[in-house]
Amino acid sequence: MALVERVFIERVLDEAGLTALAQQLAATAPVSALVLLEGDLGAGKTTFARAFLRALGVTGAVRSPTYTLVEPYDLPNRRVLHLDLYRLGGGEELDALGLREEWDAALVLIEWPSQGGDALPLPDLSIHLHFLPEAPMQRQLRLRADTPRGTEWLRAAPSDTGRSG
Repeated sequence: MALVERVFIERVLDEAGLTALAQQLAATAPVSALVLLEGDLGAGKTTFARAFLRALGVTGAVRSPTYTLVEPYDLPNRRVLHLDLYRLGGGEELDALGLREEWDAALVLIEWPSQGGDALPLPDLSIHLHFLPEAPMQRQLRLRADTPRGTEWLRAAPSDTGRSG
């Protein structure tokens, strides 16, 4: 296995900043990638996903997949899947969704990835959102590239995305 140079971003953002970051990442998003969105309930995972999808060109309703588990978006140049695994009981239930062939063919955003157990492949990007008790309207965001595709993606993002590490 080749050594991957990991790229990290850490920022404190309000909702407008989170939306702007999602738009910046969407501007240079590869056709296919796996992005994990982690954080507490209400931390901004769906807000990020919604802004990202809008920036990719989704014009209709952008629903949270909390109850449907998967919301697909077929765009002219790519397929995007937005998953919410909160209600899953483990990897077996994720496998039962029959999405394994989509991991390399689509751009996949997954909220609550820990509920998928070991059934998920290595993500290209992992985004962690956390509340800041001292600043309730802001979130700490940690973004990590875990694959060469993820590293290339972050390097292609606008310079004000805040690359570091």
